[in-house]
Amino acid sequence: MDRDRFGNPFAPSLSYARGKILSSTEDDFRKLQQAWRLIREHGPESIFIFTGLEHGLPMKPEDLRFADDEIGPAIWFDRLTTLALDHLGGNPQLHDFAVFNRLTGATLATHLTLVKPGDVVIGVSASHSHPSVIRAAKHVGATFVDTAGLDAFTKALEREPRVALVDLTRLAVTYELLPLDAIRTVVKLAHDKGAPVYVDDAGGARVAPAMFDHPKMLELGVDIGATGLDKYGTVGPRFGLLAGEKSLVSRIRAKGFECGLEARQMLYPAVVRTLEGYRPERVRELIETTKIVAGALKKVLGRRIHETPTTAQLLADDILEMVMERGGVKEAPIVPFEATAALCMLLLQDYKMLTVHFVGLPPGGGDILFKFIPPETLSRFGGPAKFASVVDACLTKLGSLLREPEKIRALLLGGK
Repeated sequence: MDRDRFGNPFAPSLSYARGKILSSTEDDFRKLQQAWRLIREHGPESIFIFTGLEHGLPMKPEDLRFADDEIGPAIWFDRLTTLALDHLGGNPQLHDFAVFNRLTGATLATHLTLVKPGDVVIGVSASHSHPSVIRAAKHVGATFVDTAGLDAFTKALEREPRVALVDLTRLAVTYELLPLDAIRTVVKLAHDKGAPVYVDDAGGARVAPAMFDHPKMLELGVDIGATGLDKYGTVGPRFGLLAGEKSLVSRIRAKGFECGLEARQMLYPAVVRTLEGYRPERVRELIETTKIVAGALKKVLGRRIHETPTTAQLLADDILEMVMERGGVKEAPIVPFEATAALCMLLLQDYKMLTVHFVGLPPGGGDILFKFIPPETLSRFGGPAKFASVVDACLTKLGSLLREPEKIRALLLGGK
């Protein structure tokens, strides 16, 4: 699919259409600034963080004494090596690791190292690759072929005489899981073709082993992979943890340093603390709470709630359809992505709810995802029934705003 339900063509490298209000990443940043203004007005301590992510800095007071880019790694590197390889299923005899400023940084450094202009890169997931993966391939001048599922991947691999890299996403941006047998087949077929496999294991590195009995990332037989440290059982920083075959990591790490993509070494103790604190039980607790919220949302919104094994979602097309119905509007004055953004801004403005829509620039998808909800935050907010009722109320309010589109522009970007 390359168009939404309203016939709008998707923007390059994105799974949604841009509109007249949010036409670019520059506009997304203006939208983010508006969200920051609301957070300041409410007071940061009053915000309910329902992003499903944790962007903390888990350092202890004693860690700050040697928070220095030269002294810090001298103290913490050996401990970090042990924790990182254990977390991702590595063997210290075969594997190494590196820490990047973002998972996106790890992905970009990998492509800068392993892919040349004119090469072919094939992506495979249960739905579609994350925009950061697509952009990394295009940045180095490669042709990116995205596939959904094993059959489509196999056909794409057969068509291409040479493939420089396979980008495998275990848990897709849509939160659909690629089955383990399909993953193993993808890895074998890629290796038979002479192509290394990079895993964008953003959330899959923890969710798949904790919930679906998958092996750890490097136990899949892949060559290289990376995960984010701000999600699903880890609590920040928002770094990318890359690991894989030693010689590949050495080259990719070097490229990362050359391009300024590495993480600040003074923050290595924060990575140690987040890995020391990881428990698979926390992943299961977050998903169970999300399922409770999904049940409450379904009571109010019925079939419009789309569920995956780990999330509840309101698809952007459905959001725009619903608010048009509620507002009595026949022709859409905005695109579905802008409807999602406006709904999320209303949740923040009226109920102090911060959702994942405000995390990515640009957002990785156009839908609103309710995911990995901390039970303690849900309790402080007022429980699942209140959660569902305020989403419903904001949908109704957005329907009335559709009659005056300039008010939606002001809602998203500020001004009058």
